[in-house]
Amino acid sequence: MNRRPLVEALQRRPVSRPPLWIMRQAGRYLPEYRQLRERHSFQEAVSTPKLAAEITLQPIRRFGMDGAVIFADIMTPIEAMGVDITFDPGPRLRPHTLKDVIALGELDSDQVGFVAETIHLVRDAIPEETAVIGFAGAPITVLAYLVEGGGTKDFLAFRSAVRMDPSAAAEALEILARATNRYLAMQIAAGADIVQLFDTWMGLLDRSTVERLAIPAARKSLAGLRVPRIYFAPGASHTLDLQPKIGADGYGVDWRIPIDEAWDRLGDVAVQGNLDPAVLLTDPDTIRREVEHLLARTAGRSGHVVNLGHGIDRNTPPEHLTALVEAVRS
Repeated sequence: MNRRPLVEALQRRPVSRPPLWIMRQAGRYLPEYRQLRERHSFQEAVSTPKLAAEITLQPIRRFGMDGAVIFADIMTPIEAMGVDITFDPGPRLRPHTLKDVIALGELDSDQVGFVAETIHLVRDAIPEETAVIGFAGAPITVLAYLVEGGGTKDFLAFRSAVRMDPSAAAEALEILARATNRYLAMQIAAGADIVQLFDTWMGLLDRSTVERLAIPAARKSLAGLRVPRIYFAPGASHTLDLQPKIGADGYGVDWRIPIDEAWDRLGDVAVQGNLDPAVLLTDPDTIRREVEHLLARTAGRSGHVVNLGHGIDRNTPPEHLTALVEAVRS
């Protein structure tokens, strides 16, 4: 079996060059994705393995990324737990109290078996050296959507709820952490080589709340999973020194802090990132220059995975991603 550079880097083993994948690489900046979505809704695409696999494979065919991230959504397991969700384009649902979340109960992995089938199809279709990346939303971020009823600028209802009743918040996060762990374990059993935990809204919280609620829930979500595990919380530079308590193998870093400075604060782990997604809206010369700066800051360190500091913007020209891939591999 060929070695997978992305797995090797996350295990901090020597690689010939930094491996590369892009968050949201399977998605709406690609014309072939938009053409497919003209015929199928988002939820239909996620829940139909042949469609989800096709979307996952599109950037692998185009760019030859080192990782194929499965096309799904962080709310996928919550739907399977009985929560009615629509997407417009982000999740829209009935706002839940903390007691509502506690009452959700356990995740039945069979209800998300379509994700496992997608992983099987992708694994069979990609080169042996390409890693399959599974993922889930971190409990605190999923709780934010549940309490708020969708995405907002400040998530004030969520933030006030966890302050008013931290005990109920911890109990709700325990429910979500068990579901997340089971969901990720199912993806690994289906063939995922790596899993990433997205904690999109953790950075809205103060350090005390992060340490008391978010980090224990994230740690439980990743516990006992025997593949490299990545944790990513954008906008959370104020918590970098706390994040190693989660016990992940690698940590994503956004563009707001130099990657070498972030690495010093994270310690002896692999680090992923941290190009500004706006770089891909510039031009090929700027992209090459920014890649050179990034790689200069990580030179001599093992365990760097090239990625953006957040998901790729929908307006990114695909040829600019080609320029990024060429710059990294040159």
